[in-house]
Amino acid sequence: MEIIRYPQRDKWQDLSLRAFADKADEVKSIVAGIIAEVRNRGDEALKEYERRFTGAVIDNFIVSEAEISEAETLIDNELKQAINTARDNIATFHQAQATEVIIETAPGVKCMQRQVPITKVGLYVPGGNSPLFSTVLMLAIPAKIAGCEEISLCTPAGKNGKIHPAILYAAHIAGVKRIYKTGGAQAIAAMAYGTETISPVYKIFGPGNRFVTEAKRQVSEGAVSIDMPAGPSEVLVIADEKADARFVAADFLSQAEHGPDSQSIMLTTSERLAEQLPIEIENLLSVLPRREMMEKSLSHSRIILLKNDNEVMDFSNVYAPEHLIINHAEAWTLAGKVKNAGSVFVGAYSPESAGDYASGTNHTLPTSGYARTYSGVNLDSFTKKITFQELTPEGVRSIGKAVEVMAENEDLFAHKIAMTLRLNSLENNH
Repeated sequence: MEIIRYPQRDKWQDLSLRAFADKADEVKSIVAGIIAEVRNRGDEALKEYERRFTGAVIDNFIVSEAEISEAETLIDNELKQAINTARDNIATFHQAQATEVIIETAPGVKCMQRQVPITKVGLYVPGGNSPLFSTVLMLAIPAKIAGCEEISLCTPAGKNGKIHPAILYAAHIAGVKRIYKTGGAQAIAAMAYGTETISPVYKIFGPGNRFVTEAKRQVSEGAVSIDMPAGPSEVLVIADEKADARFVAADFLSQAEHGPDSQSIMLTTSERLAEQLPIEIENLLSVLPRREMMEKSLSHSRIILLKNDNEVMDFSNVYAPEHLIINHAEAWTLAGKVKNAGSVFVGAYSPESAGDYASGTNHTLPTSGYARTYSGVNLDSFTKKITFQELTPEGVRSIGKAVEVMAENEDLFAHKIAMTLRLNSLENNH
C-alpha cells in the first residue's frame, strides 16, 4: 500500500482514479449477448444461464410460500432480532423523508408538489461472495413506504436451487411478495424486458458485480431507469493525530473485503498515523478470512499525507467518496465542509458498517465519483414528484399580464391567447 506525501493539487485528480476491472469491452459483449438471449427466449434462457453460472437447476423461478416459511426456521433468533432491529431503524429514517409541498406563490395561485410512487420496481440482491440480506432491507423498505404497487426481487439460488434463508426472511418482513430465483446479468434483463414468469418493471435497483453493473447500464439506455451508475465499493477515511490506528485499519479492511477492485483511502496530516496504519492493517489481516482478496484491494489503496485540514477536505471533495469516515477531533466542523460524498460517518465511533446494516441510513450509494452528482438510494428514489397548480380568478389577475408578456416575447402567441381569453372573460364579467 502506497504512502503519498504532500502531493501538489494538480496531482489530486490522478490520485482520485479508481481501480476498474480490465476486459471492459469483453464484459460489454458478453452482457449484450445475455440480454439478447433473455429477450428472445425468456425463461428458457434464464434456466440455461442459471445452470451455467451457478450450477442450479431451476424448474420454477418463483419462490413459494413454503420456502419462505422454511427459511424462517433455518436462521437463529439472534440473527432474526438483528434483522428486525435494522428493519425498524431503516423504516424510521425513510418514513421521515416523505414530503408534500403546498404553497400560494401569488394571490390566487396555489402550487403543489406530491410524491407519487413508481408503480413497478425491481430489486436486485447479490448472492455470490456473501448473502446480502441487508440489501433486501435497504431496497424493499423504502419501496414499501413509498407505496410501490409491484415490487419484484431477483436473487441467485445456490447449487441446491435454494435462496439463502436470511435473504428470504428479510424479504418477508419487508413485505416483498414477488421473489425470483435468478441472478446476474440475466436477472437484470428479465426485470427490464420480462419473461413468461417475471413481469417487466419501470426501475431497477441494487448492487452487483461488473456483469450486473454493465447489464443495468445497457438496459437503462431505453428499457428502464436504474438507481444510479455503479462501480467497485470505496471508503475514504479522514483521520487526525488522535485517531486510533486500529479503528482506521478495521475501516480499511471492512471495505477491502467487498472485492478485489474495492479501494480504501486515508487522508491525514499525521506522519505517525501514516506510518502506523500499515502495521495495524497487517495485524488485522493475520486473523481475518479473505486475505488474498483484501490484499488485492489494498494494492490500489492509498495513504495520503496533506498539509492541513483545509487540504484534507478539498481533496475529499475532489475524490467524492461513496463512504466518508471523519475520525477527527473536529469531526462535525469538517462534516460541515462536505460537498461530495455518498454517506458520511462522523466521529471515531461511527464505522461504515453501522450504515451498511442498522443505523437507518441507506447503504446503496454512488461510487466512482458519482457522488458529485448522485444521491444514495432514499425514499425519493422510489417516487416521482408531480406538480399541480390551480388558479382562481384572483390568480389569473395576479400573474396573467406576466404570462402574456413572456409568451409574446418568446413568439408563442397561442400561449398568450390562452391567458388573454381568461383575462378578458374576467373583465367582461366584472
